Amino acid sequence: MKRSTERMLTTHTGSLPRTPTVLDYLRRTMAGETVDHDNFETAVRVGVQDVVAAQVAAGLDLVNDGEMSKFSFANYNMGRLSGFSIVEAPANTPAPSGHLMGIEAADYPEFFERWAFNQGAAASQGSQGPLMVPTCTGPVTYTGTDALQRDIANLLAAAEAAGALEPFMSAVPSTGIASGVGGTPNLYYSSDEEFDTAMADAMRVEYEAIVDAGIVLQLDCNWGVLYRVAMNSLDEVRAWMAHSIEVMNYATRNIDPDMMRIHLCWGADEAPHHRDVSLDAIVDLMLTARPNGLGVVASNGRHEWEWRVWEDVKVPDGKVIIPGVIDSTTNIIEHPETVAERLTRFAKVLGKENVIGGVDCGLDTLAGSAQVVPRIAWKKLEALGEGARLASSQLY
Repeated sequence: MKRSTERMLTTHTGSLPRTPTVLDYLRRTMAGETVDHDNFETAVRVGVQDVVAAQVAAGLDLVNDGEMSKFSFANYNMGRLSGFSIVEAPANTPAPSGHLMGIEAADYPEFFERWAFNQGAAASQGSQGPLMVPTCTGPVTYTGTDALQRDIANLLAAAEAAGALEPFMSAVPSTGIASGVGGTPNLYYSSDEEFDTAMADAMRVEYEAIVDAGIVLQLDCNWGVLYRVAMNSLDEVRAWMAHSIEVMNYATRNIDPDMMRIHLCWGADEAPHHRDVSLDAIVDLMLTARPNGLGVVASNGRHEWEWRVWEDVKVPDGKVIIPGVIDSTTNIIEHPETVAERLTRFAKVLGKENVIGGVDCGLDTLAGSAQVVPRIAWKKLEALGEGARLASSQLY
């Protein structure tokens, strides 16, 4: 993983606006329509070329494919694993609607009732018929090699053509699929531990293939969401995070830590976030994860103060902090001077070579959700690039 040794480097979190052609194919596929596979793959390949070139033009150094081929990062993996079926959810299974049914929504129901995106989610789940969810009903193995290799080839070709400094690719951590809060119901394995191990061994195939191709692996960890959605105490959150990190370290045991980074997610949404667990309560756990890169939320109104947490934390040698200096939940385009100020604060605390400028979360987490208007999303990334140049002029 590159370091900011000569100038302040920039990156982002993962999802970016899909091209209109790809978005149309993804929506039709999710609606159950049959689409021409070859035409879809061509559209994805062209879309990746466009989105990588646009990242470089915006001033980003460490780039990805924008998750172009995926409708949602949270569910793409189900198409790459055997052993899962869509079945009626066991009794008391929470609806897969994120925070809409969570603790935070209970505090401020009027907000979630008026939020158009969540209204659509609620309507789709409704009360018509039983809740159907992906469920483990057989042995889990990795079956997505062809799709993964297409994604890898598309990214490498586009990154080379655009002259990008370094490519990265996101993948879901295995505990984001397996047991625990928000996990997939298990009707096959005899214990959560056995299910977790099987998931880690299966997803390890994807992790190692990404790194073997010379691409930095990013693991997107939604552990910051747990407190605002379902867990009632910090002890619960920390216990689940410790378990998840243990499983992650097992799944990535063969990978060089310097070829991996984590994105720690508190939720890619414009919502109260008043129940977010603060970074100082979990940073010690995060630093025990094997990946050397750690991306954190650092620019929204709930978490911007947390740059001060690093004043009291001993960061292990080799670790790189990737603070979000662009807010992914608002259509306000940050001023480059604001970006530069945020970056210099981190650089003065951590050392400039240990900081890479990033984005709080994805800019199109659910394809076409348009929480941030696509043209504005790209302007925000341009502000990140320009702000990093300003910071570099002050720091180097």
